[in-house]
Amino acid sequence: MKTNIAMSAAGAMLAILMTSPAYAEDGYDAPADWPAPMAEHNMAMGLFDRLEYAVPDKGEEALVWDFQAWYGGDVNRIYLKSEGENVQGDGEDAEFESLELLYSRLVSDFWELQGGIGYQGGVFSDDHAERTYGVVGLQGVMPYGIETNLAFQVSDEGDVSASIEGEYDLRLTQRLYLQPRTEIALAASEVEAFGVGEGLNSVRVGMRLGYEVTRRIAPYVGVYWEKRYGDTADLARHHGDPTEDSGVVAGVRMMF
Repeated sequence: MKTNIAMSAAGAMLAILMTSPAYAEDGYDAPADWPAPMAEHNMAMGLFDRLEYAVPDKGEEALVWDFQAWYGGDVNRIYLKSEGENVQGDGEDAEFESLELLYSRLVSDFWELQGGIGYQGGVFSDDHAERTYGVVGLQGVMPYGIETNLAFQVSDEGDVSASIEGEYDLRLTQRLYLQPRTEIALAASEVEAFGVGEGLNSVRVGMRLGYEVTRRIAPYVGVYWEKRYGDTADLARHHGDPTEDSGVVAGVRMMF
């Protein structure tokens, strides 16, 4: 009896499908001017991953930012990225450590291949040495949710450098999280104007404790440790700067 009922139901469904109206051009039964449900729709987002005030043990206090914004869909995007600082009390304007305009394409489920141009120097001023560069990078998420950014740069003078950044959000509660972070900088040639030596330049590690007031706003406090190595450390000593430092930070993570 159950078999007969199942066969009758299957036959009825087949009859409905055979007599249903033709599919719209984009492959599903809907008005022709409706977009497909899986189509790539362009969106925009901005994120201050770090907007913080840093108080080091040896150096000078600074306002630090790490910002990125993108426009596009799931596969193709345009990124604007910026990292920099405004050292307090040095009599100079803020400095872009990097300002980049990138085209990004999704190359696997969790990785984007990026390429474009960048600028390092003063923010609307000539207080700092300046250079432009081309950049190729890979941004994505490693196993266990480690957000990773790899970048390879070649300046207009032929100077080659690279950087690696990684961070991970360890959830303590639904709103409270602990974020370890690591930054490594390397260079293939010495550029004294930027305090960069050949080889491993610096390693910086930090830990931030944040609280999500909302999913878009999360104030935090944290600590960091930084050390310069090799020729970069020699250049720092030559200019009277510390080769190793640590400090505390307070800031906010904002998404919009």
